[in-house]
Amino acid sequence: MTSGERKPWHAIFRLLERDERVFAVLLAVVMVGGLSTLGLVPLRPRHRIDLYWLVFWFAAYKVGIFALVTVNPRATRAIFVGALAIDLLIVFALLSLTGGADSLFYLLFFPLVAINAYYFGPWVGLGAAVVAGGLYALAAWLVPPWAGWTPPLLLAAFFGLPAMTLGLVAERERRARNEVERLNVELTGTLSRLQTAQQELLVAERMATVGRLSLKVAHEVRNPISAIELNAELLDDIVRDRAGKDMDEAAGLVTAIRDQVNALDALTEEYLAFARFPKPNFEEESVNHLLQELADFIRPVATRQGLSVQVEIDPSVPMLEVDRGLLRQAILNLVKNGLEALSSGGALTITSHFDAEAIEISVSDTGGGIPEAVAPRLFEQFFTTKPQGTGLGLSIARQIVEEHDGEIRWLNRPGRGATFTIRLPIKRASAPHPAHV
Repeated sequence: MTSGERKPWHAIFRLLERDERVFAVLLAVVMVGGLSTLGLVPLRPRHRIDLYWLVFWFAAYKVGIFALVTVNPRATRAIFVGALAIDLLIVFALLSLTGGADSLFYLLFFPLVAINAYYFGPWVGLGAAVVAGGLYALAAWLVPPWAGWTPPLLLAAFFGLPAMTLGLVAERERRARNEVERLNVELTGTLSRLQTAQQELLVAERMATVGRLSLKVAHEVRNPISAIELNAELLDDIVRDRAGKDMDEAAGLVTAIRDQVNALDALTEEYLAFARFPKPNFEEESVNHLLQELADFIRPVATRQGLSVQVEIDPSVPMLEVDRGLLRQAILNLVKNGLEALSSGGALTITSHFDAEAIEISVSDTGGGIPEAVAPRLFEQFFTTKPQGTGLGLSIARQIVEEHDGEIRWLNRPGRGATFTIRLPIKRASAPHPAHV
């Protein structure tokens, strides 16, 4: 069979994927088929009906039910409840027209009650059985002779007991199917997460390999850089001892070479520091003393550049468990960043503040601030806007602060540059608890 021949059947199968549509089709087949089958039994002359047209209109009515369910699936339950009531009334009308208690059309109650019990559950099935018994009794009373209450009661019992059993089995089957579908969804989600994790692991392995290779390259590059820097210094001494226009030009070229070598050396050192991040060694230190010492260290360099360095110390700042070397490096990176922002002069301010829960260390400059386009990538590794920048200073600073269970944030001060603030908690979340005696 070709794919073109299979398309109509596939469309029909897709149309019957929903349980409601399947129920509508099964109910139509059973009721129309049952009505047609009972029509084979000859009726008494005075009870003759046009069975062929009855079957036709009954089938059209079922097609309408199927269409309603397809067009308005949200109202499916209400539609089927209405269809159940109509079917019961139709069977009652057939009984009344074809002999009451003597008519065989009461057999249509069996599939009608059973299928609705399967769909709605045991209690609706039992209710439909009781209503069917009542309608049978009413039809027998309207069309004499009256057969008594025994046949209707037996009919309700024979309808109700199987209907409840079938409804209970259907509910169990439905719960089991829902559980299987739920587990299938969970399994699908788990497989998807595993695939994502596998891809991330593969990327991480590749990045780790690249990192190890880069680290090895950085190690190997350090020796040639040192040799180039040493030879450039010797060449600079030789050139400066000789006079002449060519020597002046050569001196400028040697200076340019040394500047580029220094930049490359700084990049290598920062990359190695980032790749071989040491494990912090926490000891009680004075943050204020650390800031004052760092300010004294950088003040001569800042003065030569025409910049001023100010320190504002909060005397209430207590001793804090930190890794002095790492924290000094983080603050120094912020200071370098601030000094580079003051190319046209200005002031750099280092402050400390204690608010009973944490110690804040701020580095403020009077430069032009952080541009909006740069802000989202400020702490991104290897991202820099400076020609000689490495793009690792702020990233290393944040890594050090996070190792201290702290956070680093920044803000632009309108017309007054930018401020970077390190906030360190008094009690680290990862600090070891004292042993109980």
